[in-house]
Amino acid sequence: MEVAMKNTQNMLSKIATNDGHGENSPYFDGWKAYDANPFHSQHNPAGVIQMGLAENMLCFDLIQEWIQANPTASICTPQGASDFKETAIFQDYHGLPEFRNSIANFMSRVRGNRVTFDPDRIVMSGGATGAHETLAFCLANPGEAFLVPTPYYPGFDRDLGWRTGVKLLPVVCESSNNFKITSEALETAYENAKLANIKVKGLLITNPSNPLGTFLDRETLKDLVTFITDKNIHLICDEIYAGTVTKGDEFISIAEIIKEEPKCNLDLIHIVYSLSKDMGFPGFRVGIVYSYNNNVVNIARKMSSFGLVSTQTQHMLASMLLDNKFVDNFISESRIRLAHRHDMFTRGLAQVGIGSLESNAGLFFWMDLRRFLKEPTFESEMTFWRTIICDIKLNVSPGSSFHCSEPGWFRVCFANMDDETTMIALRRIKTFVLKNKMLEIKTMRPCWQNNQHFRLSSRRLDDMLTPHRMSPHSPLASPLVRAHN
Repeated sequence: MEVAMKNTQNMLSKIATNDGHGENSPYFDGWKAYDANPFHSQHNPAGVIQMGLAENMLCFDLIQEWIQANPTASICTPQGASDFKETAIFQDYHGLPEFRNSIANFMSRVRGNRVTFDPDRIVMSGGATGAHETLAFCLANPGEAFLVPTPYYPGFDRDLGWRTGVKLLPVVCESSNNFKITSEALETAYENAKLANIKVKGLLITNPSNPLGTFLDRETLKDLVTFITDKNIHLICDEIYAGTVTKGDEFISIAEIIKEEPKCNLDLIHIVYSLSKDMGFPGFRVGIVYSYNNNVVNIARKMSSFGLVSTQTQHMLASMLLDNKFVDNFISESRIRLAHRHDMFTRGLAQVGIGSLESNAGLFFWMDLRRFLKEPTFESEMTFWRTIICDIKLNVSPGSSFHCSEPGWFRVCFANMDDETTMIALRRIKTFVLKNKMLEIKTMRPCWQNNQHFRLSSRRLDDMLTPHRMSPHSPLASPLVRAHN
């Protein structure tokens, strides 16, 4: 059997058979563990609760209400069927004009109407995954690299590197300053690349951050623009969580900063956007490349033929996203609900002494479990992660899968389940902590407690409940992880 498999693989391409997809990461293994034993409140109450998937399921009632009130938006209803033929045969790679106008409108309103976007610079792609790969193909050659501040989304290794041959080089950020990007860290990463004879073509940032749940301040963004201008390299800004800001100062887009920086070379600035997170539409595969570089726009549009958004989807979303009353209400209500759920979970964890990085955006938070590790090592982190998966039955993602430089941090997603499931997850954590209280005391290391930005409260959890929906199952399966359950 093994000989047959090897012979078969030898007949395939190197890209097809390498491990560039990164599916062997604990990030994906957690999904597979959930799929092998998914929690269900009635049919499988002892199953694994999915907290590793950044989905936004808190406002689907608003979406459903709009769809029911606007039946002409779909070509699959009696009211909208008259547009079926025209929509079905449309195949311009630019996309429907009304769709591009609606995306530009939505991007602007999500950013508080402080900036406007040109519909002619909007290039479609099959989700943010396709948008990132398109930009990598446009901006870099195989073997060249992008700098990426840590911790960062594990899928970037796949999205930008698997088929393009582009490298990602970490810019190490640390908990001592709440993982902020510093000029020193950028320079160190850039110089290390030069010493390794690797050409750096750009800097990739996520703002708001996945997995930290924070967004960059104006001063940091200006420093990044100065850095890429001085080095004459590109800046890719992933802003797919721009509409998930829950509190604090307004999110600042790179589109605002470049208006304030007259020396900025606009040809170096590119934005990746998607409706997967802000609207909760990952299945629609709506990704956007928005570049200030005319050549990149033209080339990316040619490449978009490999991953266009269906005209049926374009047609419906154009109607929805040009409805400013609906859009403004959705953005406002989504932020309220996300803030409520974030508060509910972090306060619940604080009741048993578990802290997290202070955050104000995203569908997740960065949980600090360093004091639970037997040793401050990534091996110990993985051992404890298996305990969380197998004993507590929660899928949370270990920091090492996000290239975090410090063991003991975990990303927790909170917007892909209902409040009942959230409470069950919290009870499981509380039970585990109480049972292992002596272990906590024994392994607590005061030198690790240098991050004071925790959310602590003894507020009752039962005061924070409202009903929502549950997470779907992951389609993946893993014998490796299933064996641990």
